[in-house]
Amino acid sequence: MTNFYRDNDDLKFHLNHPFMKRVAELKERNYKICEKENYGKDNIEPDEYKPGSFEDALDNYDSVLEITGDIAGDVIAPNAESVDAEGPELINNRVHYAKGTVENLKALRQARLSGITQPRKYGGLNFPTTVYSMMIEMVSRGDASLMNLFGLQDIAETVKEFANDEMKAKYIPLFASGEATGAMILTEPDAGSDLQAVQLKAHWDEKSNVWRLNGVKRFITNGNAELSLVLARTEEGTKDGRGLSMLMYERDDTVQIRRIENKMGIHGSPTCEMVFKNSPAHLIGKRKFGLIKYVMSLMNGARLGVSGQAIGISEAAYREALKYAQERAQFGKKINQFAPVYEILTDMKVKIAALRTLYYETSRFVDVYKALEETEHERELTAEEKNELKQFKRRADFYTPLIKGLSSEACNRITYDAIQIHGGTGFTKDFPVERLYRDARITSIYEGTTQLQVVASIKGVTSGLFTEMIEEYASRKVSYDLEFMRKDLQSMKKEYLTSIERVEKQNDQEYLDFHARRLVEMAGNLVMGHLLVLDATRDARFKLTAEVFIKKAKAENTDKALVVKEIEAEFINNYKELTKLP
Repeated sequence: MTNFYRDNDDLKFHLNHPFMKRVAELKERNYKICEKENYGKDNIEPDEYKPGSFEDALDNYDSVLEITGDIAGDVIAPNAESVDAEGPELINNRVHYAKGTVENLKALRQARLSGITQPRKYGGLNFPTTVYSMMIEMVSRGDASLMNLFGLQDIAETVKEFANDEMKAKYIPLFASGEATGAMILTEPDAGSDLQAVQLKAHWDEKSNVWRLNGVKRFITNGNAELSLVLARTEEGTKDGRGLSMLMYERDDTVQIRRIENKMGIHGSPTCEMVFKNSPAHLIGKRKFGLIKYVMSLMNGARLGVSGQAIGISEAAYREALKYAQERAQFGKKINQFAPVYEILTDMKVKIAALRTLYYETSRFVDVYKALEETEHERELTAEEKNELKQFKRRADFYTPLIKGLSSEACNRITYDAIQIHGGTGFTKDFPVERLYRDARITSIYEGTTQLQVVASIKGVTSGLFTEMIEEYASRKVSYDLEFMRKDLQSMKKEYLTSIERVEKQNDQEYLDFHARRLVEMAGNLVMGHLLVLDATRDARFKLTAEVFIKKAKAENTDKALVVKEIEAEFINNYKELTKLP
């Protein structure tokens, strides 16, 4: 019996973060939600899980995480290899999941884990995003492909935020009960990252009082879902994002699923190509806001989910590598006693801890601004609350692409290193690291490539947001015996600011784009370094982790700063010239 919550003290540590008190208070409206409404399901009591205090709320979170940990460890993880081997199958225009995936979804549904962040009046648990993020990490550690189904609860989140009351009452209970799975139907053969180029058309059918969809979508995760959000062009004659709207499509026989993609990894998650033929759909929110507002919100949730997926995969890979290194003997001793091996293992462990603290910091930012936005629909916010909403939304908007980019790239490296520690056996299917390595690769591609995450994150560098956050972290009190790390971080900050100044002085967008990833990664190292020092103040077991991370990060940042210094604006022409050569 393995429980993925109980065997990972870091999760409980982050659940008990001091700021969770504010998160729970906002989510529960200061524990004053008690109104009786039509809750959509006769057997659901609105106050069944309603906490009366922070202690009650925390106990609820802890209990559900315990249940999730059990399912992840005892059901999902044991099924992972068979799911990877079997995969989904397309039969008579319907996707049939692998046997293990069906068992996994049933276990999650029976445990009522399908409506984590949704209001109780729709059958949800009304939990914070931070708790949901922890569940995503555990599910992903068990089987990354299942997260692509479990994590699509964010479809319900978009319905909650932007649909009318009638649609909320109709669709959210279906998600919350687990009766319906969801899909984000965005990508097309000629519109990948550039969603402004979406061509799938939607026209209004006045006779049937529905929109009709026509066109092709590709690379659609869980394209056979019962309920899907579709990005479509509702405005004739338009060619950019202003002509796109978001619509809800309920699965029927008007859509042909051409195929399930034959992918490198995440085999349990069906990725479909779909042809819409006069398919009925209903508008979500307002016309023309599909891309500029609704998709951006949807994508931010998905990016946070992929961050948790990457960390979950990394955690699984690290544990497999550690176990193998402790058991495998060469040259008369266990290989974890050799410096090249224990260096790799330590780097893996430390990097995961750094990413995890940034992941849950980001989740808390999301929780605060979303709870305040919900409150704003119920009453006018105070001036202080309005400022808090603006502040935390800004932070969440910049931290989300940062953690997505950093965690997915690290996940690829960590799974690579896990195979390296296994040696030749890691290249076989005898150990899980081979599957983890394949599953990891997609994390830096879907929901926006790393390059696109850099584009979103660099705004935080040039606007001074990351500098502002670094200074705020530096102003917080830490234990006296951790102050020496603050000196290294101060040195890193100076180097970081010098690099930004050097790039901005050129006043050249192409030059900024060229060095953007270096600057973003430098900022990320600084933020994670400060967060680890703050973690070490709360729990001394993080002291060594913080020290090792900062020492390595300092060296990495110096290397990046040197590249910025050496490669000046005119020199990047050499890069362009070389790509012209055969």
